[in-house]
Amino acid sequence: MESQFPHPYFSSHPKWRWFILTTVLIGATMSALDVSIVNVALPTLQNSFKVNLAVIEWVAMAYMLTLTIFLPLFGRLADIFGRSKMYNTGFVVFTVGSAFCGLATSAGFLIGARILQAVGAGLLQANSVALITQAFPASERGRAIGIQGAVQAVAMSIGPFVGGILISAIGWRAIFYVNVPIGILGTFAALYCLPAGERSGKREKIDYLGTVLFAIGLAFLVLAVNEGESIGWTSSIILTYFALSAVLITAFIITEMRIEHPMIDLSLFKRYAFSAGNFTGMLSYYVLFAVLFLMPFYLEEIGGYTPALTGSILTPIPLAMAVVAPFAGHISDKYGSRLMTSWGMAVCALATLLLIFIGQSPNTLVLIGELVILGIGMGLFTPPNNSAIMGSAPRERLGVAGGILNMMRALGLIFGVDISGVIFTSLQHSYIVSHGYGAVAFNAVPLTIRRAAFLHGFAPVMVSLLVINIVAAVLSVAKKDVYTDGLHGEPIDLM
Repeated sequence: MESQFPHPYFSSHPKWRWFILTTVLIGATMSALDVSIVNVALPTLQNSFKVNLAVIEWVAMAYMLTLTIFLPLFGRLADIFGRSKMYNTGFVVFTVGSAFCGLATSAGFLIGARILQAVGAGLLQANSVALITQAFPASERGRAIGIQGAVQAVAMSIGPFVGGILISAIGWRAIFYVNVPIGILGTFAALYCLPAGERSGKREKIDYLGTVLFAIGLAFLVLAVNEGESIGWTSSIILTYFALSAVLITAFIITEMRIEHPMIDLSLFKRYAFSAGNFTGMLSYYVLFAVLFLMPFYLEEIGGYTPALTGSILTPIPLAMAVVAPFAGHISDKYGSRLMTSWGMAVCALATLLLIFIGQSPNTLVLIGELVILGIGMGLFTPPNNSAIMGSAPRERLGVAGGILNMMRALGLIFGVDISGVIFTSLQHSYIVSHGYGAVAFNAVPLTIRRAAFLHGFAPVMVSLLVINIVAAVLSVAKKDVYTDGLHGEPIDLM
């Protein structure tokens, strides 16, 4: 039986779309906060459960892996069964998963609960941008997506701070229990505010074969990239992972081209705004998280900063994103996404260019300024790019489009950390070996050599990020602006 909420009297009001956005923001806050709040608890969890680092890493890895591989499926299910229903289900599943995480009595139990939590987060993330696109006309869509991006950035920035306070004052279980009241609030908000009856007009079958091929193939790819450094890139296990991934994803593409109702409508990628937007979105997250991954090592090992000060220095990145994102979305509503996305990647390129030359004696204020520039660039780029992606998708594919969008960003995060980490550690190690300290423990290497080795690896990574930003900027310049009201018909390219 269909929900009686929201009442037509309220949902037909011109301003009701802002209640929809507020509901989406609750889910965005909860899922973003959870990503950053858990990382600070990993050492505490390791000590609590008396397990090694390889086991406790799966508390974070199981969540990211589950979230990444199932995002397109959750978006597809939303297109079939209704985005509001799937979003509300996401609140319920995430809340239950959070409660189970807090009740965990072993590392295995916690990892299983994190998988359940990730399923809920996936249902939320796959449908959040689709619900905004559905509710807002093109003249306001960029601003609404920008507000969502700002809220997510703030939530991620305060996550470590909130997590540290909760762990110190109450214990690690509190970082999971804090999601329960937020999830309950979100569940009722979704029930009363989100539009009802927006499911697909025609009954479509679920592509089970394509779902299995894609999920397993992507899982092997993520595992290969994530475990390659520790196991060895030329090891039989990693090579087998890559081979299986290639075979399964190829089989998936062939399957999708032959069936009537594919999990991912590959024709979406024929639209340049969609394919280029997703690719550049992945590149932008690659750059952002490569910097966020390497900078703490630089600040603590080279600058000698404490972990608390390091966190404070990195906080301006998401805060700058939060300030700029609504403005960028609003400008893109008026003048199109191409202007803002191109400038956003150009500003990110400037930031990575400056980071190449930071040296062994960092100037804190200058460094913060460079990180703020990166945050501004990401804030300029992300909302207009997301708006362009969703604006290029037809109404009946908004769910799967949102799932792909978030999946590509998650892949950018994973690849940015892992690939930049490989480049950095390889070059750092080769420098140490070339100076005759290859057989010595890292801590026994003279400090001057360690610092020089760090910069020997750090600078080329920044150069690679500079190149990636330039490529993303060029691809963004080549995009056409797309108009759609998010409510009717097919997207229209604007020259």
